[in-house]
Amino acid sequence: MPSMTDRIALQSCQAAASRAAEQVAVNAALFGDKYPGDCTVEGVYGLRPALGAFLAGANQGWTTGFVPGAQWAAWKLSAKDELKDAALRNVASFANRADGRIDTQTHDLGFLYTLSCVTSWKLAGDQRALAAAKRAASLLMERFLEPAGIVQAWGAPEDPTQRGRTIIDSLMNMPLLFWASEADGPGSFAEAAQRHVRQLRDNVIRADGSTFHTFYWDTVTGAPLRGRTQQGLSDDSCWARGQAWGILGFALNFRHCADVSFLDASRRCADYYLAHLPDDAVPMWDLAFCQSDDQPRDSSAAAIAACGFLELAGHLDDAGDTAAASAYRQAAETTCESLVSGYSPEAAVPGGPLLLHGVYDLPRGNGVDEGNLWGDYFYLEALLRLTDPGWQPWW
Repeated sequence: MPSMTDRIALQSCQAAASRAAEQVAVNAALFGDKYPGDCTVEGVYGLRPALGAFLAGANQGWTTGFVPGAQWAAWKLSAKDELKDAALRNVASFANRADGRIDTQTHDLGFLYTLSCVTSWKLAGDQRALAAAKRAASLLMERFLEPAGIVQAWGAPEDPTQRGRTIIDSLMNMPLLFWASEADGPGSFAEAAQRHVRQLRDNVIRADGSTFHTFYWDTVTGAPLRGRTQQGLSDDSCWARGQAWGILGFALNFRHCADVSFLDASRRCADYYLAHLPDDAVPMWDLAFCQSDDQPRDSSAAAIAACGFLELAGHLDDAGDTAAASAYRQAAETTCESLVSGYSPEAAVPGGPLLLHGVYDLPRGNGVDEGNLWGDYFYLEALLRLTDPGWQPWW
């Protein structure tokens, strides 16, 4: 992969990566074996709130995997041994969670276990991480619904309010099933993942390249039913982070099965996203809004999209489409330069985020204009992709 064309921009990203890695180290020391909340509150992460039987700081919810993910990325960027040690300490908690089926009724097992356990296996050969990741893949397969050929997003498979519903974010969870098959697991796992991605390709992407956030299937006949939103402006709008998941998710799944239609799906998502950006390349929380609208930006969507552009560019280079690859790589560089200059803190502080001005769920007033764990992780991944052209994704 070619390096960044602007040497000054590359140096800026390298400096930003160093600052971000320092923030991860500060937060690792602050939280120890406990987990921060999904988002900052007034700019600072606190302990993950207590919920039911879960104590404050417990490993529950869908975002805790981004904590070891960020620690591994920061270790790759800084070579600080304390970050590697911190990442590996998470394995026991994730293994216990999978073994005890603790808060595992979700498609987000890929987010949780790819970054916490698959990565710990790949980078450190941790055997307990290997076993936990395989267990998580088996739990994810329990959510696969025939004849629709989809992985249900939320709730128990028999839940009448959620049965047959999936979500564009789930594209990021299918690599766990592909990995499990590649790691001597059942071939049916990879087959299920490929069927699921094809269903999203055919039904979640609209004709203009925009995407639905969630989509329902008839679980008896397998017929596609309707698209809905959960966190976007409306069922007919295009939630920015969902569109970014589409760019990255389709491209990552192409890496595992070389279905060229997945690469085309990623490009369709990318082109729609790029056509609906404000001047600084960081989208409003929903792409229905434009430059003149007084709406919050979502820096986390921009970080995810930057990773997606770079993943897409690498595959297009391999296919010989160097002009398109260069255009998407330039889009990633422009996005990262904007995040570095306008959305990243100047110095590390205890509990601080790596990336400012994100949005979790605006319709519910959750995490608006705050940092969030996924934004932090994908900001690091984007910087890692840009500053280390030989890096291979953990997905």
